[in-house]
Amino acid sequence: MASHTSHSDRRKTLRELVAGGKTLVALGATDALSARLIAAHGFECVYVGSYATAASRLALPDTGLLALPELAEQARTIVNAVELPVIADAEGGFHDAANLWRTVQAFEQAGAAAIHLEDHAGPGKHSDATQSLRPAAEMAARIRAACEARSDPDFMIVARSDAFWLFGDLEDTIARLALYAQAGADMVFPTLAGPAELAAVRTRIARPAMVVDMPGRSLAEHKDANVVLYYGFSLLVQFSALNGALERFKEAGEVPGGMEAFEVFMDYRGFAARARRYRSS
Repeated sequence: MASHTSHSDRRKTLRELVAGGKTLVALGATDALSARLIAAHGFECVYVGSYATAASRLALPDTGLLALPELAEQARTIVNAVELPVIADAEGGFHDAANLWRTVQAFEQAGAAAIHLEDHAGPGKHSDATQSLRPAAEMAARIRAACEARSDPDFMIVARSDAFWLFGDLEDTIARLALYAQAGADMVFPTLAGPAELAAVRTRIARPAMVVDMPGRSLAEHKDANVVLYYGFSLLVQFSALNGALERFKEAGEVPGGMEAFEVFMDYRGFAARARRYRSS
């Protein structure tokens, strides 16, 4: 069944959660089903990232190959599957500042509660290809354009800087994020910042902060973050589980069970009840 909570209400909910003081866990979904499972386990929001979307929709690496319609449609599909706020990856915005209204409009119309925009300037973020950043003033203009383009004031614009991730430059990261905050960003996102780096960011920039999870780091270590993105969560679980199941089937013909539980979760019974209700006599 489609969700019923309005997009506006979900955006207000996300703002309240961010302002509430606890660290919000945003698990990455690959599709509507994984988002439904995340919601069923009581998590309070869902994340849609380019890394998982490129892999799950196209079986491609996250090297700048996704277009705006693909990411916005992925967000729409997941928004329609759950009642939770959805945070979406809008990459670098796909357009220059003068045309960034189209990116904001696409994600607002998809029902996302927030997007993050990054200052990474080229493809290959997860490779050893040459990396670069946009000039900080240019990125600040894009953030300002995004904030001015939204029709719902509760739609959150998150400013992401990859300066620390790419070059280990915390001072440049803080300077960039401070500029983006002045441009109107609701939240700042220093990619790959650890607890010490995040504490420095929070000391100098009066905005909520988002981070990504790190292997081996506990949630408690992210105590200074308002939101932690576990962007690869569903993707890596599915990759590992399906690989294992395929190996077991190849070796021993073992077929997964659980069909009954799956169909209960998917609410086939609800469909049967509706079919009986609306059956013509």
